[in-house]
Amino acid sequence: MRKKPNLDRRLARCADMLAAEPEAWKGRWRTRQPEARELHLEIGCGKGRFTVETARLHPENLYIAIERVPDAMIIAMERAQEQGVKNVCFIDADAARLRDYFAPGEVDRIYLNFSDPWPSHRHSKRRLTHTDFLMRYRQVLRPGGEIHFKTDNSDLYEWSLFQFPKAGFALSEVTRDLHWDGVQGVMTDYEEKFFQQGKPINRCVAAMGALPAEMEEWIDPLDKPRTARPAASEEE
Repeated sequence: MRKKPNLDRRLARCADMLAAEPEAWKGRWRTRQPEARELHLEIGCGKGRFTVETARLHPENLYIAIERVPDAMIIAMERAQEQGVKNVCFIDADAARLRDYFAPGEVDRIYLNFSDPWPSHRHSKRRLTHTDFLMRYRQVLRPGGEIHFKTDNSDLYEWSLFQFPKAGFALSEVTRDLHWDGVQGVMTDYEEKFFQQGKPINRCVAAMGALPAEMEEWIDPLDKPRTARPAASEEE
């Protein structure tokens, strides 16, 4: 992502759409839109085409978009501003810290659209569909809450289909070619590019059910005490 000119000034013009301190909104996001039926969260919104368009089509819901790259987020924010979309809010945050930003059961749906596949096995824990992340989503989703997952990466998709049940999510709407009979739903910018290239898009819905017994003792890696690094010996 190229650095955007006048980024600070552009962010200031969209300040009403940015939750600069998301921790302060924990448990009270719906006060931003008291009439909202549901709260939907997109993790990694990029330039915001999906979030902004979906929010425009569904004014009855509140949408929160997480993006860690300000140069991408400003495009999303300006999109929302230009289209007059009011039911969306942006935060610059880390998906690993969701429970710091949202109360238990506060989120109705999570969108994971074209997340980084982290293809190397040693980086698998960084994938947003890794069991560790799925367990964190459980900490903020309501019972029966859903994760809507889309990706062009077949390897990530097949791997993810095995991860969801491990964390107590029941799969439905599983498809390996979402748009085979025409465009379905709102696309992201990446998605449209892949579609035009004839690349199939994978999608599924994962609904949160009972936690499997083997996961009841799960401990968030962020909570695990770090082992102090031993001091180097004089011989070293």
